[in-house]
Amino acid sequence: MPETAKDLSFNYFPDNYRWSHGLLIALNTAPWGGAEIGEVHRVGLELRDKVGDDVAWFRAWAAEAAKVEKAGRDRQSSGHGRSAAKYLYRAANYYHVGERFMQPKTAESDAAYKSGVACFRDAAALTDRPLIEPVEIPYEDTSLPALFVHAENGAGRPGPRPAMVYFDGFDITKEIQYFKGVADLAARGVSCLIVDGPGNGESIRFRGLPLHHETERYATPAYEWLAARADVDADRIGVMAISLGGYYAPRAAAFEPRFACAVAWGAQWDYYATWKARFELLDRSTTPSLSVPWQHLLWELGVATRDEAMEKLEGFRLDGVVQRIACPFLLLHGEGDEQIPMRDAQRCFDAVGSKEKTFRVFTRAEGGYHHCQIDNVSVGIADMWDWLDDTLQPSA
Repeated sequence: MPETAKDLSFNYFPDNYRWSHGLLIALNTAPWGGAEIGEVHRVGLELRDKVGDDVAWFRAWAAEAAKVEKAGRDRQSSGHGRSAAKYLYRAANYYHVGERFMQPKTAESDAAYKSGVACFRDAAALTDRPLIEPVEIPYEDTSLPALFVHAENGAGRPGPRPAMVYFDGFDITKEIQYFKGVADLAARGVSCLIVDGPGNGESIRFRGLPLHHETERYATPAYEWLAARADVDADRIGVMAISLGGYYAPRAAAFEPRFACAVAWGAQWDYYATWKARFELLDRSTTPSLSVPWQHLLWELGVATRDEAMEKLEGFRLDGVVQRIACPFLLLHGEGDEQIPMRDAQRCFDAVGSKEKTFRVFTRAEGGYHHCQIDNVSVGIADMWDWLDDTLQPSA
């Protein structure tokens, strides 16, 4: 385990980076309604003597999710929709946090995932602040599931609002993404379209759409879906993504010049080289810092072997891509990121072609030191949303 892993806040599982990281994914959604600290702690205690058993992880989270969901359904049936929504949002998050580690996927894990989607949709239907609308984004001969989070009328300004397209990472879902401060973005007057792109969320689990490197193939339809809306300002639509999304968002901005800005929440540079190094560690019986089991990569790419995965990853390189970016660009990275080294973040930032670009590095002292600020998500969110406030202001 890397030395920096010992710095993770609320480190329930000192000898297992992945499990500690996974618990933090749940815990740090609490400010936005995705978790109750006592409920997360209860799951953590249940799992203390089962570290590394991913089936136990899944079932502990699913059990807590089911309990919380039942409480929400009971409140819903008694006519208390707003309190019911609070429970259902948490249940949705717990179902998805628990399901992430399951490889291979099973009928049991698929059912839990579907329960999470249903809980979130039902909660959204019971609330209107922010207003959240499940939508479908046209994509080639099918569509992608998404959540459209409507902007509130920020500062009373009339007219169409700016918006962000928000893609998942390697192993996150649109429902989990919502609990990373999106309600705060809506309160600032910015709409947000959270998309399960190919290889992510429902798109891979239930629609058989594997991950590919040409992000623009789905980023452009997402842009055009937003631009066609009367309540969105087509000149102020940006793109952002988290973790592996540090590849998605720059690639999207490079090949879709209509995006007004791009935010990479966590850096990427050469994902082929990243996985080559990870597999070399695995071959030496050394565990790299991964957020999910390594088999997730094969499943997400729709392949059966490591060699096939490496062939697919040939295209996941940003050199020769980010040089094309012309819009304002923000890159956030933790100084102690265990998954992507600082040197890769610096290479990416240095190569970005935008004349207006910002590199925000978070230190151990201030928090946000770890991967995608997992130890203090609030500081990353504050920086991103402030930057968007400044960048997406209407022109004079």
